[in-house]
Amino acid sequence: MPSSVIRRFSYDAEREELEILFTTGRRYLYHRVPQAAADAFRAAFSKGRHFNVHIRDAYDFTESTA
Repeated sequence: MPSSVIRRFSYDAEREELEILFTTGRRYLYHRVPQAAADAFRAAFSKGRHFNVHIRDAYDFTESTA
């Protein structure tokens, strides 16, 4: 299902980084995200809800400018 808050995302398994681009244009890298957590996010029906409950406050992040 398309998300009203998340435009796209990608996961780098080697670096354990989940990159999320929001519809606002802001891009964040979430660090040390295990593969299982990325897979659960990918499979979630509501990406925004899953992000808020399972990712937002669970992993360190940096805002990306690139």
